[in-house]
Amino acid sequence: MTETYRIADRNIRITSLYEEVHVMCGEYQTDDSPEIRVRICQEDIDYERNKSRAEDLKEGIPVREFPDSYLETLAVYRKIADSMADEDTLLFHGSVIAVDGEGYLFTAKSGTGKSTHTRLWRERFGERAVMVNDDKPLLKITDKGVIAYGTPWDGKHRLSSNIAVPLKGICILTRAEKNSITSITKTEAYPMLLQQTHRPQETAQLAKVLIILDRLAANVPLYRLGCNMDPEAADIAYQGMKGVSHETKI
Repeated sequence: MTETYRIADRNIRITSLYEEVHVMCGEYQTDDSPEIRVRICQEDIDYERNKSRAEDLKEGIPVREFPDSYLETLAVYRKIADSMADEDTLLFHGSVIAVDGEGYLFTAKSGTGKSTHTRLWRERFGERAVMVNDDKPLLKITDKGVIAYGTPWDGKHRLSSNIAVPLKGICILTRAEKNSITSITKTEAYPMLLQQTHRPQETAQLAKVLIILDRLAANVPLYRLGCNMDPEAADIAYQGMKGVSHETKI
């Protein structure tokens, strides 16, 4: 199957063995000429299966078995992400929410509560808040700032929008008894940013990604949020990243 989709301002033609990836990407379909071409073979699917198994063994959990059609969706996104390095664009693991058209990205180790925290934002800000992507957004670094894009790869809750917003802050989420937010340096943030960024296997592409990541860290304000998941956490995080004073802000 072959269809073309516009993702992160690029027209991407996907040729797949299964239909699932095209169902996922349906809202992004375009009739425009492709700029990037992705073609999947069985070898790509087998790579994703072996990678998943290795990760499960490393984590000490039972090895999960996934159908080829699902693994193909991962293979497609991996190839898209590799190509996007040429477009100054990163695949980043995190949850991006926009309020009044401005985006804020929360990242953390798995299970920390990124999706729970952005749910607090949606409850707090109502129609002012829009989920951009709840799992794997694309971030484009430009001379005027960073743009966060919604993508069809949006996590188990399938929360995303086919929109682009300026990214105004990146926040590393941690669990804490008391809600508090503080600015951090690029040096402090970099280990987590590197961990959460897709890193291509090919050496030249990896070098490009590392350069882009450095620019990302230099051009977006960086924060650490201690969060107990009470509703006030949304206010403290938002006010901290907007530069509004708050008695509990560090």
